[in-house]
Amino acid sequence: MSQDDPGFESDHDHQHCIEQALETARVLCRDRKQRLTPIRELVLKLVWQNHQPLGAYELLPALAKAGFNSAPPTVYRALEFLQEQGFVHRIASLNAYVGCPHPERPHRSGFLICRGCQRAVELNAGAVHSALKTSAGELGFEIEQEMVEVVGLCPDCRMTGGAHA
Repeated sequence: MSQDDPGFESDHDHQHCIEQALETARVLCRDRKQRLTPIRELVLKLVWQNHQPLGAYELLPALAKAGFNSAPPTVYRALEFLQEQGFVHRIASLNAYVGCPHPERPHRSGFLICRGCQRAVELNAGAVHSALKTSAGELGFEIEQEMVEVVGLCPDCRMTGGAHA
């Protein structure tokens, strides 16, 4: 994690995260000559509402309320674009998505997932990747895909016995 990542801070301002993620996405899309369509922007905003991973089907009601086609393929196409651009990450174990705080550069990431409050925090998994690659190589195994997803309790949930708002 870097100093500007929210981590598991309980007094975190999600609105700042949303505004920063949207502005970064707009700039990067312009620089990359990609279109950040209104539906893609809305999906990104919804994913950044908090740091709890959201599944595609959880996004559908908000899309319908905003007047967009709320069929699953619509949200999956938007999520696929956002993931390709590095704006969101998919957490495989939850089949859900979280915003990426560093979409401007490719990176190896993993996630700390709180089983109490369901928040997820991205962490730099470069060192984990190196250790896995070395260990696998010693066994003659070539890694094609890896996912680092660690489940536990955040500091607030540890203090409150497993769940907080």
